[in-house]
Amino acid sequence: MLAGKNQEPGLLKAGVVGFGAFGRHHATKYAALPGVALAGIADPSVDARKDALAKHGVPVSADWRELIGKVDLVSICSPAVTHGALVRAFLNAGIHVLVEKPIATDLHEADGLIALAEINNCVLTVGHQERFVFQRTGLLDFDAPKKVECWRTGPWTGRGADVSVVLDLMIHDLDLVHRLIPGAIGDVSARGLMSHSRHPDDVSATVAFENGAEANLRASRVSSDRQRGMRAIYDDGTIEIDFMTREVKNSTRHALQPLVLNDPLGESVGAFVNAVRLGSPALVRPEEARQALETALLIDDACRPSGSRPASEAYAARA
Repeated sequence: MLAGKNQEPGLLKAGVVGFGAFGRHHATKYAALPGVALAGIADPSVDARKDALAKHGVPVSADWRELIGKVDLVSICSPAVTHGALVRAFLNAGIHVLVEKPIATDLHEADGLIALAEINNCVLTVGHQERFVFQRTGLLDFDAPKKVECWRTGPWTGRGADVSVVLDLMIHDLDLVHRLIPGAIGDVSARGLMSHSRHPDDVSATVAFENGAEANLRASRVSSDRQRGMRAIYDDGTIEIDFMTREVKNSTRHALQPLVLNDPLGESVGAFVNAVRLGSPALVRPEEARQALETALLIDDACRPSGSRPASEAYAARA
């Protein structure tokens, strides 16, 4: 039955690399989409492969290279430090890529991937799926706020420990901050605490923009409290969103659409498939994901003993 589905004309064959917390959800979304066949899953873990085979009944492999030549598009849900090399390999094979955030862990790598996707005429998009939630509210269409505050905390799970909490969690909020506040960054300051990993697990950061706006962010993966929210401060009032309770407070003149979380991951995967099938632009462009990565790396730099420095100096240091 599955083999027959895979042979339907015009069917897009999808693969997933990494059958962990996110990869298993990507696989389920592909399996449910009309016109798409989940054609293979790769994961080095024996237990993960057993789970994938039991749930989906598709070919599973320890080696992601076995997907090349067998899929038209792929979700890469492996550890962040592997993203650059895996995305490059699939793009080189002419395979469209949806990679979970971050796009890479190095700016030069990200630039190369963006150029490679264009050269090979491949869709490259990144899993900043919370953008879909904000797009529906209309918040991204408002004038820029003068200040944004974001907080995202939760207990230690061990997931994402190959990178800092900035690249693991805060990068979601950085993507949204850049959508809310246009323009270049002036200064970045941050402090971080290493607790359970070799990287900062709890980070507070301030990002000052050249236009005078400011973003204050906190992300922790070692907190006893699970909190997630955002506050945008405008000249005429404040919009505050508590994503845990789904409560929205709005004292501005702007009318917000209701906060509907629905299935942002499903929307992200569906939009990726449509971009491949129809040639429509992806909601999350790789250049935008690169911008969030750049700011995340500036914050990581600021967490080091030097503490704070102008962004221009940090840019030069990373060049």
